[in-house]
Amino acid sequence: MLLAGKMFATCMEWDQARVIFYIAMGGAIGATLRYLVSGWVTRGDFPWGTFAVNIIGSFLLAFLFFLTAQGTELSGEARAFLFVGIFGAFTTMSTFSLETINLAAEGERLWALGNVVINAGLCVSGAYAGRAFALALGG
Repeated sequence: MLLAGKMFATCMEWDQARVIFYIAMGGAIGATLRYLVSGWVTRGDFPWGTFAVNIIGSFLLAFLFFLTAQGTELSGEARAFLFVGIFGAFTTMSTFSLETINLAAEGERLWALGNVVINAGLCVSGAYAGRAFALALGG
């Protein structure tokens, strides 16, 4: 472990390495929670698990983001652990949702709408293209 730490330190500053560690730990928790919540909720033909994770994550991220913006201070490591690590692994929809409402709240309603249209359209198109490419290769 010590040798790996020394090798890692030569690549980046310890402060950055510590933040990355917190992100990785939060990511492990968020991914596990996503798996558990999604499996618990999934029923039938509709992807209810993904829907539930996206709604829960969007609500909690916005709630905690705005709660901490109102005076509850979080360290940089805590913010990285929670917002990037846990919520980043739990659902990226939460970040997308928060960014969209922030654009709208800042009066950038056209950018907010564009963010929704572009993300939804291009992400679904990208997934479709990936599927088509894989099938063309015999997948």
